[in-house]
Amino acid sequence: MTATPTGEALLVLEDGRVFRGEAYGATGETFGEAVFNTGMTGYQETLTDPSYHRQIVVMTAPHIGNTGVNDEDPESTRIWVSGYVVRDPARRASNWRSERSLDDELVAQGIVGISGIDTRALTRHLRERGAMRAGISSTETDQTALLERVKASAQMAGAELAGEVSTGEAYVVPAQGEKRHTVVALDLGIKAMTPYRMAERGIEVHVLPATATLEEVQAVAPDGLFFSNGPGDPAATTGQVELLRGALAAGIPYFGICFGNQLFGRALGFGTYKLKYGHRGINQPVMDRTTGKVEVTAHNHGFAVDAPLEGSTATPYGEATVSHVCLNDDVVEGLELRDADGALKAFSVQYHPEAAAGPHDAAYLFDRFVQLMDGKA
Repeated sequence: MTATPTGEALLVLEDGRVFRGEAYGATGETFGEAVFNTGMTGYQETLTDPSYHRQIVVMTAPHIGNTGVNDEDPESTRIWVSGYVVRDPARRASNWRSERSLDDELVAQGIVGISGIDTRALTRHLRERGAMRAGISSTETDQTALLERVKASAQMAGAELAGEVSTGEAYVVPAQGEKRHTVVALDLGIKAMTPYRMAERGIEVHVLPATATLEEVQAVAPDGLFFSNGPGDPAATTGQVELLRGALAAGIPYFGICFGNQLFGRALGFGTYKLKYGHRGINQPVMDRTTGKVEVTAHNHGFAVDAPLEGSTATPYGEATVSHVCLNDDVVEGLELRDADGALKAFSVQYHPEAAAGPHDAAYLFDRFVQLMDGKA
């Protein structure tokens, strides 16, 4: 397959800002929420992260595609971004693991993109004005007509999207070596590396669809429950919150990441809100208040939990506290739930400790989950 012939492309934001560049990837038209990712590497993991469903991703790193695409690094079975924006796409891939070019992969999966624009200017605009709907077209030259279609496209606020990216059937990722625990992982947009990280620690992972009930979870007789990352507005999600409340009431140890952190917050009675432009990249500094250590972490979220940074909050399930905080903007990055004796019952973080792609500073959280199920947390 050959790359898309060079042609003009148009990007229009819902506030009327226009960028003109060259077609990149598939020819056509696409719409989504425009967001920016600050990672300098890991573009293949970004593209295949289901949390980017219905989003047009702007890469702040100027040179993208130089290592090509392989069949080992995808985090799911397909590309999930609705559109892709880069400044300077690689003219050829150069890496011993590369099997094809990024451009060819975008074409093969029908992902419409744009290149050759000032992504720094676009990123600054999104930081100042906030993430917003956008459209990319390599077939439409009339910016006014494209803007009308952008304004008619779906909003991210209020969108319940986990069901659109979740597995349709349950499956099992077996433990590596001696089996220590059984965990149910609710797939809200799970990345492939996440159950692998648990399997490395002797956990047999039963991945269930987002629509799973408490009865289906309990039928597995799990030692713990895990909620994954995923797309959409946590305030629009109800079934999974009720499932989690039932699990907490039943005393099942819980660990959640990203979307699973937001749903944990809602289950504990906290609200959630939409961030102005979100956290997306593999270089976000977070402090673990439990240990006092600072981690460089991988993020992909546009919503956050509204919980008090200081003190504890009484809930029907125990005392809840903010365990992690972002050092850039004081956004809640983690929650803990403890019983009256101070023993840990459940916890969550707002980022991606599986580190695909990203730093490995947060890998200890999977060990903390094992300790929780061992009764030693």
